[in-house]
Amino acid sequence: MNEALHDLLDLLDLEQIEENIFRGQSRSAVVPRVFGGQVAAQALVAAGRTVPADRHAHSLHAYFLRAGDPGAPIVYTVERIRDGRSFTTRRAVAVQHGRPIFTLSASFQVYEDGLDHQTPMPPAPDPATLPTSAERLRGYDHLPATVVEKFLEAREAIDLRYVDEPPFGRFGEPRDPHSQVWFRTNGKLDDDPLLHVVLATYVSDMTLLDSVLLAHGRGGWAVGDVVGASLDHAMWFHRPFRADEWLLYDQESPSAHGGRGLGQARIYTQDGSLAISVIQEGVVRVPR
Repeated sequence: MNEALHDLLDLLDLEQIEENIFRGQSRSAVVPRVFGGQVAAQALVAAGRTVPADRHAHSLHAYFLRAGDPGAPIVYTVERIRDGRSFTTRRAVAVQHGRPIFTLSASFQVYEDGLDHQTPMPPAPDPATLPTSAERLRGYDHLPATVVEKFLEAREAIDLRYVDEPPFGRFGEPRDPHSQVWFRTNGKLDDDPLLHVVLATYVSDMTLLDSVLLAHGRGGWAVGDVVGASLDHAMWFHRPFRADEWLLYDQESPSAHGGRGLGQARIYTQDGSLAISVIQEGVVRVPR
């Protein structure tokens, strides 16, 4: 396990300060606010720690309400909505400076057998044949060195590899609103299923709106031709997976309108199992 992954796991390991109340630290991201994936992952940790160990997260629905302050801790309060025979529901609210910045509802289920089918995994190259983030980013002379270093620092804990050029790598002409990345943690994790779900939640906010940018030939926040932020985020965890093994994040954008863009995606294990479905809407505005 590299030092960056160790630091990320520490960041996601919340302090319990009272029953149903947790406190997490925060840090800045590529943009000068708390990374949305961090808040979502921490909120899921808080919710998951109030749930019996035999119940695993199967869905979450979240809203980003305010930008997080990277210089202040975040307090998470968990409401125990329901404990049924098969399902458990929790609601978590993240608070900074006395105001909510994020809300999450999550549902957990005991394992049971049932009907089984899935959409097949799309074609994608072997991740071992693709350049690493460092190899790709250091080849972009048009990006300021400070931006490159922020990207690399934000992704030190995660081995994330684009199948094609990312929006900030080639922009100016519209492309197919479809993007693929492979990702895994830069080191082995223990076997706690919640930890793997939390790490996938963290990564899921990194690239999901890329396909919106591709449709309009925009480079994104890295080159300053759009401004934006996540609005809401939903995930469904279908089948077991490990975040320390390669996962294909297949993303597309069906719509952008009214200053908002929608991204939807499926995450597959390397052997083709559909592990997760994701949908996110974000603010995507062209600067005046």
